[in-house]
Amino acid sequence: MAINLTKGQRIEIGLSKVSVGLGWDPNEGTGFDFDLDASAFMLGENKKLPKDEYFIFYNNLCGRGHQGNDCENNHCVDGQFGVMSTGDNIDGGGDGDDEALKVDLSKVPAEIQEIIFTVTIHDYETRKQNFGQVRNSFIRIYNAQTNEEIAKYELDEDFSIETAVEFGRLYKRGGEWKFEAMGIGYKGGLQYFVNKYA
Repeated sequence: MAINLTKGQRIEIGLSKVSVGLGWDPNEGTGFDFDLDASAFMLGENKKLPKDEYFIFYNNLCGRGHQGNDCENNHCVDGQFGVMSTGDNIDGGGDGDDEALKVDLSKVPAEIQEIIFTVTIHDYETRKQNFGQVRNSFIRIYNAQTNEEIAKYELDEDFSIETAVEFGRLYKRGGEWKFEAMGIGYKGGLQYFVNKYA
């Protein structure tokens, strides 16, 4: 059973493998497709990326700069640094999670103190889009082995005018990983988070 977390609430994970799933429905009206992107920023003690490779997103699926199915072809299905993106869905087609970030905390480098999970709308300015227009959009964190949900946000309800959200963070305290539900919305895109954490 999922814990309905409120913003700022923290829980102990007690797991080594978790996933963050992002889902939405395709645009059935006029205009552009909705292209949502899930990303992870692996941060050091100074709350910055120690290396560019610790930014996991659609152009760096597993920390080695791979795109598309390059990760499978290069056999890094677990991710170089314990975090891996399943790839870029550009229209929300399909059921369930359209994109996911898989995390194996046992493989995360020791210098990483927290992992921030974000969701953004690609090219939101040109397309004049926000989460309020995207039907059935959500982001959730769940046990990767049992699929049991830990936390979930309905993006179209909670962030109706925003274009970027910091969903939550995994952070290390006393050698244990915990999860904090952040749920902070912004009017900006992926570059906003890159500027903040790079």
